[in-house]
Amino acid sequence: MTVSGAKKGTEIYSGPERRAQAHLTEDQIEDIAEKAAEKAIEKLTGDVYKAVGKSVVSKFLWIVGASAVGVWIWAKKNGLVP
Repeated sequence: MTVSGAKKGTEIYSGPERRAQAHLTEDQIEDIAEKAAEKAIEKLTGDVYKAVGKSVVSKFLWIVGASAVGVWIWAKKNGLVP
């Protein structure tokens, strides 16, 4: 490593600054922060709805499965199933 952490074999740039400096006003920063917060809330809300939906479907399938076993046992008991 050479001066300023540059790798060997590379030259250090000494020309004018080429990176664009973002000059944001407080209002622009506030708008960006609000949009980011809204997006985060939407994502979290969507994740919660997905989790609730999976839970509801899982419970429904358990009920269907238990009911099917109950019907099968009842049918077996009454001689409807050999």
